[in-house]
Amino acid sequence: MGLGIVLRAAVDRCVQLGCGRLDLRPRRLFGPPLGLLGRRAFHVAAGHGWRVVPYPRGVSHALAVHALEKRYGNVHALKGVDLSVEEGELVGLLGPNGAGKSTLVKIAVGLVRATRGQAEVAGARAGSRAALAELGYLAELFRFPGWYTADEVLSLHQRLTGSDGGAEERRRLLELVALTDARDRRVDGMSKGMQQRLGIAQALVGSPRVLVLDEPTSALDPAGRRIVRVLLEELRDRGVSVLLNSHLLSEIELVCDRVAILRAGEVVAAGSPAELSRPRGVELETDEGTRTVEGATREDAARLVAEAVAAGRRVYGVRVLTSTLEDTYLEAVGDEVS
Repeated sequence: MGLGIVLRAAVDRCVQLGCGRLDLRPRRLFGPPLGLLGRRAFHVAAGHGWRVVPYPRGVSHALAVHALEKRYGNVHALKGVDLSVEEGELVGLLGPNGAGKSTLVKIAVGLVRATRGQAEVAGARAGSRAALAELGYLAELFRFPGWYTADEVLSLHQRLTGSDGGAEERRRLLELVALTDARDRRVDGMSKGMQQRLGIAQALVGSPRVLVLDEPTSALDPAGRRIVRVLLEELRDRGVSVLLNSHLLSEIELVCDRVAILRAGEVVAAGSPAELSRPRGVELETDEGTRTVEGATREDAARLVAEAVAAGRRVYGVRVLTSTLEDTYLEAVGDEVS
C-alpha cells in the first residue's frame, strides 16, 4: 500500500470527493492574509495565434514560475513557462496529457528540479524548507493507511509537517471538510468522497498559504464535486491561494479566477474565464422566429431589440452568445487529445 508522504515535507497522494452536506459557517481557521512573493509582472508565452491576457503588474505572488524549463532526456516537457498565483486567488491549470501540467506541479512542490528557470512559493525557492513550510499539496494518487482513523491521519501529518496545532487544529479541519462525525472512522470504512475531503484536510495542516491540488475531483459524482467547489471558494475567501490542476473544464470555469492552458510545454492561453470567452453574436427571438445576428455583442443587444420593436415585431427574448471555456480550450490545444 502506498502511503501519502507529507510534502511540506513531501506529500504524494490524490483524493476522491464524497457526497454529503457541507455546512460552512464563518470561523477563524487561518490568520490574516499576508503579503507573499515579490512584485513582478506576469508574462505568458503566446502560441498558435491565441491571444494572451496579461496579468496585472505590481501584485504579490503566492506562487510564481518564470522561464521554467524541464527536459527529460530528449523530451522538452516545459519550454519557458511563466505563471503566477496571487494571494487569495484560485488558478486553474488545463491541458491535454503530456502538456506539462504534472511536471509544472511537481516542480512547484519540490518533487522535481527544473532544468532552467525559477519557481517560488511565498518568495522562497520551490522545494526549499521555507517554501514547503508554506505549501499544502494533494497529489493525484494517494493512499492513507486503511487502519488509521481520520483523526489519526491528521495527527500523523501534523507530526510530519511540524504543526503544533494539536487537537484543536484537527477539530477545525475536520469541521471545515464536513467530517466531524467521521473523526474516529477508519479510512478503509470511508467512501471515496470522504477520503477526498480528508485528503484536502491533511493538505491544510499547518495553515499553508498556498494549496496545490492535482485532479482533486476526477473520480467524483456531481454532488461530490459541488462539495469541493464550495470548499475551495471558502478557502479562497480565507486568503488561501490555490493552483488547481484538472481535466474537468466545467469545474475550472465555475470556480477559478484565472485559467492557464498548456500545450506541448507552453502556455498558449491565459486569463479569466470571461476574458478568454469571445462574442458569438446576439440571438433574438421574435414573432417571426429566432435569428442570430453574427458579430453583435452585448452592447448591441438593446439596439437590436429597439429596432425589432420599431419594425413592428414582438420580442420574446434576447440572448448574448459567447464562446465557452471548452471552445477556448479546443482552439488553444488544436488536435491534441487527452
